[in-house]
Amino acid sequence: MFKSLLIAGACLSIATSVQAEVRDRGPDHFVLRYEAITDRTPPTLYAAVGAVGLWWDGAHTYSGDARNMTLPLEVGGCFCEQLADGTAFEHGRVVGIDLASGISLDAPLGPLKGKAARADWRIEWSGDGPDRTLVMTYVVQGDGLGVWADGVDGVMSGQFARLVRFIEADGPV
Repeated sequence: MFKSLLIAGACLSIATSVQAEVRDRGPDHFVLRYEAITDRTPPTLYAAVGAVGLWWDGAHTYSGDARNMTLPLEVGGCFCEQLADGTAFEHGRVVGIDLASGISLDAPLGPLKGKAARADWRIEWSGDGPDRTLVMTYVVQGDGLGVWADGVDGVMSGQFARLVRFIEADGPV
């Protein structure tokens, strides 16, 4: 956990306040939570999440190129990756949207695909003005998946760091 905090803190130095942690874990579940303070508006945050191809780490794609990732912000929207040869992969599905407060996905990412009974990924915001809180949570349940907590935390903390950098820089990272 300390390593994750150091990485997230270093990557998010432009954010006012950052917290990252494995919130809970057991043999068959884990809960990850990341938080940053931003002054960006809900429409800006909403649009940034949808521009996943500009902030997602290409090392965590099948193609090696995050620009192949899409996330239409509509219920049922596919968090998908399209390869040049037409091959496509679904990484998750939008299950809830609210411009004022955030986005929810059913997203058993990477090695969790086909193993997780539940993989809820949420990116939410609350508060006003310069003290708006951006929170990303990832809740995973499934037989034996608790052992994946640290590895998944390493990936997701990096994704959150990239999202925050993208938001704060108003553009690609």
